Amino acid sequence: MSTDEEGELAKHCRELAAGDTTSQALVAEALARIEATRGSINAFRTVRGEQALEEAREADRRLAAGERLPLLGVPIAVKDDTDVAGVPTYFGCPGDLPPATADGEAVRRLRAAGAVIVGKTNSCELGQWPFTEGPAFGATRNPWSTDRTPGGSSGGSAAAVAAGLVPAALGSDGAGSIRIPSAWTHLVGIKPQRGRVSVHPYTDCFQGLTVNGPLARTVADAALLLDAASGAHPDERYHPDAIDASAAARREPGRLRIALALRPPLTLTGTRPHPEVRRAVTALAETLARLGHHVEEARPRYGLIGLSFLPRAATGIAEYADRHPDPSLLDPRTRASTRSGHRLGGRVVRAARAREAAQQGRIGAFFDRYDVLLTPSTATPPPPVGAFDGKSAGATDIGIAAACPYAWPWNVLGWPGVAVPAGLTRDGLPVGAQLLGPEGGEERLISLAAQLEAELRWYEKRPPTHVTGEGAPMGQ
Repeated sequence: MSTDEEGELAKHCRELAAGDTTSQALVAEALARIEATRGSINAFRTVRGEQALEEAREADRRLAAGERLPLLGVPIAVKDDTDVAGVPTYFGCPGDLPPATADGEAVRRLRAAGAVIVGKTNSCELGQWPFTEGPAFGATRNPWSTDRTPGGSSGGSAAAVAAGLVPAALGSDGAGSIRIPSAWTHLVGIKPQRGRVSVHPYTDCFQGLTVNGPLARTVADAALLLDAASGAHPDERYHPDAIDASAAARREPGRLRIALALRPPLTLTGTRPHPEVRRAVTALAETLARLGHHVEEARPRYGLIGLSFLPRAATGIAEYADRHPDPSLLDPRTRASTRSGHRLGGRVVRAARAREAAQQGRIGAFFDRYDVLLTPSTATPPPPVGAFDGKSAGATDIGIAAACPYAWPWNVLGWPGVAVPAGLTRDGLPVGAQLLGPEGGEERLISLAAQLEAELRWYEKRPPTHVTGEGAPMGQ
């Protein structure tokens, strides 16, 4: 399967291999766009500048010598929770942190595929919230409307791709942190099966909730980055069987049984999807039916899965916060979550994790009847920047649970999901949907997403043009 549109990542790879451009030119252009949008988008915490240019010059020498690798010479960004040698891993926090002494395994694999890491994108503090703001770096803004958040916690990666600063970026997802910003910036995001993309050296990250994955404008680009980054470190706990995501993006999915679930799991907030989210996701379901799939509404048996999520999330925050050299610098909400994590660690979190197999069995029975679950990615369009400023930890948690109730159960289960654009609100704000599957089901989800993309051509819609220096339009 293919679309008429070649994604930016695939285009860069093709042009580099053909000698139609150079890595040095592509990296220099990316760096110029990053610098030109610091005051408007603010997507990056760290920019590697001259280091990236030197690596681009080396990539050009290798290309000229005839070497070919999947991403040789292409500029890529990674999230600020991922170790890049010589750069601090701030993970959205203030304070002086030492540089990482080695690349994380996912970055090592991207470099082995030839990618040039131009910088590290902003994340909210310890990845806790679906917005990317904090005193350490300010606010990262949504290219579709700069008074709105791009989401979080991979908001910097999403903003960088949506704004055309880089062709693709790596993010992480512990409660929807790839899928939520993908929805709010009109991107494709893949939350892979747990263990697909390494989180090493942060093994068993956030008590198994968090995985790394790609954000891109097209399914094929996201699949290409996923293939390049995939693979576990020998010390990691999870080693799923290998997949070929790029081949899946070219393959027809066949006729599938698809369940539409508009009602979210229990969050005690009484949330329902915003009317424009409901309209957009329902229209997506109608498109799937028109493509020949059997689509019907259904309700997965989520049960009280939140009782397993909360101890794991709080313990994960505490584990990260305890590594900070000066925890007093952290947001008061982070310190409150850290105290909760200390209380819920040990026996409580072990009990929460022990329930995972039963939860997988109960929810997995849903896939005896259906192949794919379709839900909104979020309940609302992107909130304004600053919407959660000054709120307590409890008020923030209630607010984000109401806005984003759909994504986190799949982190408890460890299973894959693909976020796809569902359209724009009447005000021009992006909303999205997620295609969810059982263990190891990425290839089917990717094939289905590619089929939808070929039909809906969502890549043709781009954020409003902003001038980004040298007269170049951002996102072009």
